[in-house]
Amino acid sequence: MPSNTSHLAETEWTDQSPAADPRPGLDPRRLAGLVRAAVERCQLDLRGQVVLTEAATGSYVVTPIIAACGGAARVYAMTQTTRHGTIEEVATQTLELARLTGVRDRVELVVGRSPEIVGEADVVTNSGHVRPIDADMIACMKPSAAVSLMYEAWEFRPGDVDLATCAARGIRVGATNERHPDVDVFSFLGPMAIKLLFDAEVAVYRSSILLLCDNPFGPFMARSLRRVGAHLDVACSLAEAPRDKRYDAIVVALKPQSTPILTAMDARMIATSWPGAVVAQFWGDIDRAALADVDVPVWPERAPGAGHMGVLPSALGPEPVVRLQSGGLKVAQILSDGRCDPAHDCLQAMDFDRIPNG
Repeated sequence: MPSNTSHLAETEWTDQSPAADPRPGLDPRRLAGLVRAAVERCQLDLRGQVVLTEAATGSYVVTPIIAACGGAARVYAMTQTTRHGTIEEVATQTLELARLTGVRDRVELVVGRSPEIVGEADVVTNSGHVRPIDADMIACMKPSAAVSLMYEAWEFRPGDVDLATCAARGIRVGATNERHPDVDVFSFLGPMAIKLLFDAEVAVYRSSILLLCDNPFGPFMARSLRRVGAHLDVACSLAEAPRDKRYDAIVVALKPQSTPILTAMDARMIATSWPGAVVAQFWGDIDRAALADVDVPVWPERAPGAGHMGVLPSALGPEPVVRLQSGGLKVAQILSDGRCDPAHDCLQAMDFDRIPNG
């Protein structure tokens, strides 16, 4: 893997004022408190470990800071310019929070991949700017390295990590139990669905909603939707849905497959059976062109990447993000050294034989 890495020295940013996010819930002082609480709640202990993760903006600024506050000896945070923020914005926000939490000396931002840094890491997360963790990257890892997935094992996306190469090299891979009390991210799924519907101009309260869900998200989403007054039906597939009802929205939360989980045939069924119903794409790839052809309204306006969610935990603010990232880093700790009070064990083992590797 050729090196194309540049290190972002602090001197490049010292003359700049912190790029404050106008949303008050993202005040760095509040983020610092959430980070410290998460480290304590998870009993995160990364002392002596070198962590390779990402640096990003908004709620996702917290990831390298959690690792450093958890005691990591060094945190390399990969970043790049995206539609969410420039490298300069990432650097300014990350380093401000690092200073505020007293870990600036252990957080280093890098652009691009470096075989030397990958080889130094004890822990690698499957965060956005780090992915894909492919064969070339894995070849640079030390045999004792561990890869932490920031989601549950059944949610695995084959393009994220080359599991076969990890297995061949003896590199441990683990997923995060998002339902563990220390993490509890699944409890935010319902509010995320509500936020998605609000943004689509569906009131939810007294709205007639069909939830399509074939996975463990279902009970969490259904509970929240009913609690805010939705008239809700739940089905595992469109074929099982009631045809004699009118729906304001159809929330799609189906596990992604190799082909769209809503096809052209499904689009025609929706247009005929529930005209005007908004298809809210929570999770699962859909044939948007086919839906548009029969004038079925779809939200969000921008299609998520294949296998990704249409609404992110960060849509609700930093709390679910802090919880997920701290849980994923706790998994990294357990994989790396095996030390963990059973009460704080949020590791989910990966069954390499049953999970597709794409």
